[in-house]
Amino acid sequence: MKLSRWLLLGAVAALPALPAPAHAADQPLRVALEFDPAPLDPATDGSYTNRVVTTIMCDSLIDVTPDLKFVPELATSWEWAADRMSLTLHLRQGVVFQDGTPFDAAAMAANIQRYKTAAYSIRKAEMAAISGAEIVDPQTLRITLTRPYAPLIALLANRPGTPYSPKLLDLPREQIFAHPVCAGPFAYKERVAQDHITLERFPGYWNAAAIKLPGVIFRTITDSNIRKVDLAAGALDIAQRLSPTDVASVAANPKLRVAKSPSLGFVPIEFNVANGKAADTPLGRDPRVRQAFSLAIDRAALNQVAFDGQYVPSNQMEAPGSYYFDTNHPVPERDVEAAKKLLAAAGVSRVAFTLRTGTDPLDGQVAQIIQSMVKDAGFDMKIVAMDAAAQVSATQSGDFEASLLLWSGRADPDGNAPVWLSCKGFVNWGHYCNQKYDDLILQATALQSPSERLPLYKQASEIFFADQADVVLYHWSMLWGTSAKLAGFQGRPDGLWRPEGMAIAP
Repeated sequence: MKLSRWLLLGAVAALPALPAPAHAADQPLRVALEFDPAPLDPATDGSYTNRVVTTIMCDSLIDVTPDLKFVPELATSWEWAADRMSLTLHLRQGVVFQDGTPFDAAAMAANIQRYKTAAYSIRKAEMAAISGAEIVDPQTLRITLTRPYAPLIALLANRPGTPYSPKLLDLPREQIFAHPVCAGPFAYKERVAQDHITLERFPGYWNAAAIKLPGVIFRTITDSNIRKVDLAAGALDIAQRLSPTDVASVAANPKLRVAKSPSLGFVPIEFNVANGKAADTPLGRDPRVRQAFSLAIDRAALNQVAFDGQYVPSNQMEAPGSYYFDTNHPVPERDVEAAKKLLAAAGVSRVAFTLRTGTDPLDGQVAQIIQSMVKDAGFDMKIVAMDAAAQVSATQSGDFEASLLLWSGRADPDGNAPVWLSCKGFVNWGHYCNQKYDDLILQATALQSPSERLPLYKQASEIFFADQADVVLYHWSMLWGTSAKLAGFQGRPDGLWRPEGMAIAP
C-alpha cells in the first residue's frame, strides 16, 4: 500500500468560526479542550482533560517541573524513614481550601483515606501500597506503607496528592461533582456539559501574588480545525492539542505562537481479553492475533500522514529514547506477511472486530488509517466514535473489543505500563492478568535506584510483547496554539501547564 492512499484518509473539512472582539484585560483566559472532561473529582476521573482543568484549579502535595523533577507545593519538604516503610511530609502553613476550610494534616489524611477506600474511587489500585496516613501534628503527615514503594513521590504529584475540601468528602459523589472545592489558585464557578467550565481567581490562595489572570474558561471544542480557526479569530487564548498538520500555519501567523514539548503521553489500543462476553473473540483469546495486528501497522507512515511527522512512532509505554525504553524491542517496521503467518498459526484468516474511539477528528483519522493498514493483513475493523465519557464508560464495563485510548504519561515508570497491564491496574479495562508480570513490577517498585529497577522492567517488557494486551501506536508531542498576547505560558512533558506568572496583554 502506498503512502498516498493513506494521505487521503487524513483530510478534515475546514469549518468557519465567527470573529471575536479584542481580549479585554479583565477577561478570563479562554482555553479550548479537545473533549469534554468527566466530572471533576480526582477519585473518579481518568481523563486527560480533567487533569488539565484540575491542575489549574488545584494544588497537589508535590509538583513536577518541566524537566520532570519533583518539587514542593502543598508539602514544603519530605523525608523517608530509614526502612523506607513510611514518608513524612511537612505541610505548607496558611493554606485554605476555596470554601475557607483550613488545609492541614487531618484534611490530607481524610483525602488519602477516600482515595484508598471509597466505593467509587478508581485510585484504589494506585493506593495499594499505602497502609494509612498518620497525623503527627497539624502540619506534619506520615504516610505508612505495606512495602517499600519508591513511586510514592510521583503518586503524590498526581491525583492522589490532590486534596479536596473535607466538607465534601462524605457527600454523595454527585454533590462533589456539582461543585468541586480544592486548594488552588482558581475556584470552580459553573459548568455547562459539552460546552464550558468556568473558574474564577481565588483571592485566598497562598500564592496569590503569582496569579495575574482573573479567571479561566475552558470550552469544549472537539474539532481541532475549529480550535485553530477560533484561535486565529481571537476567540481563544490557548488551543489545547493543536493538530500537528496545523503547526506550520499557526507558526506563520504573527498573532499566534506554537508551544511544543516532548511528551510522556502515548496512545494505545487496548484489547478486551477477559472482561465479559466481548472478550470471547480471536483478538481477546489469542496473543498471536494481537501481535499480528501490531505488525500490520506502519507507525512511521501513520506519524507522517496523520501528524505531519510531529509525533514519535512508538510500540512501548515508555517514550523512545527515555531511560526505561526497552531497546531490545525497537519500533517495528510493518510486516504484513509476518502478520498473516501469525493469524494462520492462530487458525484464522479474517478477523472482524469493532474499535471504539473518541470524537476528536484526529482520532478518527488515526482509526481510519489503521483500518486501511490492517485490512491488508486480514483484519476487518469497524470504527465506532463516542464522546469521551461514553467511550470510557463502555470500555470500563467491558462493552468493547478494542478501544483507542490515551495516557498522559508519568515521570516514574510505575505510572505507565503497570497501570494498564497489572492485574488490578486501574485502566486495565480489558482485564489482562499475568501474575509473573505483577511480581516483577512489585520487585521493581521496592528499589530506589533506576539502575536496579531497569532490569526488572525489561523482564516485564518481554511479557508485554509476548501477550500484547495493548498495542502502542505513538507518543505524541505536546502542541499548543496560543495568542501572541499571552505571556508566561510554558508547556510541560506531562501535558499540563500552570497559571503562575501567566498574563494577557490588552
